[in-house]
Amino acid sequence: MPIMKIRGGDLDLVEYEFTSFAPGEHIRPCGLQKDYPLTPVSGTVVVRAPARIHLTVLDMNRFSPERPGGGGIGFAIGVYCTAEVECTQSGIEIDYAREPILRHFVEVFRQVVGYEGGFKIRARDHQYEHVGLGSTSTILVAVANALNIAVGSPLNRDQLRILIGSNYVEETEIGNVAFGFETGVGPAASTYGGMAVMGDELTLIYRHAFAEDKKVYIAIPTSDISSAGEIEFDLLMNKARTLDYRDRALKSYLILMDLIPALERNDLATIGDVIWEIEFRGSKRAEVEHHGFEIYRYMAALRDAGLEFVGMSSVGPSIAVISGRPEEEVTEILAKAGLRVAIATEVDNEGLKVRLEERA
Repeated sequence: MPIMKIRGGDLDLVEYEFTSFAPGEHIRPCGLQKDYPLTPVSGTVVVRAPARIHLTVLDMNRFSPERPGGGGIGFAIGVYCTAEVECTQSGIEIDYAREPILRHFVEVFRQVVGYEGGFKIRARDHQYEHVGLGSTSTILVAVANALNIAVGSPLNRDQLRILIGSNYVEETEIGNVAFGFETGVGPAASTYGGMAVMGDELTLIYRHAFAEDKKVYIAIPTSDISSAGEIEFDLLMNKARTLDYRDRALKSYLILMDLIPALERNDLATIGDVIWEIEFRGSKRAEVEHHGFEIYRYMAALRDAGLEFVGMSSVGPSIAVISGRPEEEVTEILAKAGLRVAIATEVDNEGLKVRLEERA
């Protein structure tokens, strides 16, 4: 794996060795490892978790693959990942295309709670990978909660969030895993629904229902620019860090003084204004410009047409639109801008859904 350079300012240049490892190695127990009274349930635990739109990191100088955090904001959407987990006598059976990331977390969970039995796991994600909709974090949330419930719920949901964020990995081409970037926005939004505001160290500061009577439209523009792996690392750890040195205070102020009050009064127009301002600030600007100025052209056309909320998710290229206008009208506006509706849904304000399927 390569050595990547990280520059945060004129006097801040370090090298990070981007290393991979086998699933189950380099486990971070987060102080949660102890003897838990485990009572495995009979049957299959099924968990459905909503995906997320990640609107911005607050300060990319406060996180890296070795340090989850950085703060941020995002919300859950009605696009889902599901996990089915059954306790077995021994062995780990995983039915999922991206098996290494699940195997790693299974080993994390087993070590922390002291479970010595096996698991049969079937997972299905939303099939929108590396376009800003959080497929990795969402499937991990679904699987983590299903594992936990299957052995008697030794951990609470917040402890699971911390465990996921601290052990967040992406798979490599040879079947290993490597630590990735995690703010905690995705697991918080997927777990509890609505809009989540995160502080550093995966701290959930605020959560509120959001746009309950509005529709969400996701457009996924064509982009030849990668938003994963080494390219993502270089973007987030260099240009984005430099811009956040300048704008992190402004972004935090906008969220505390404008966004949260607007959420309290269900004022979508003001929320949209705040998000639009943030699109041009700090690391969010670096993420948008990563795809060239075409993304700005798309979003500006949608804002000029009067759509209340327009923002790019994560490192893109997915664009989220929220509006109370008729779907036909929104579809027409997007078409005039050269976009199409890839997903029409709503904000998920409820979060995880769990059910138990009894053995026959």
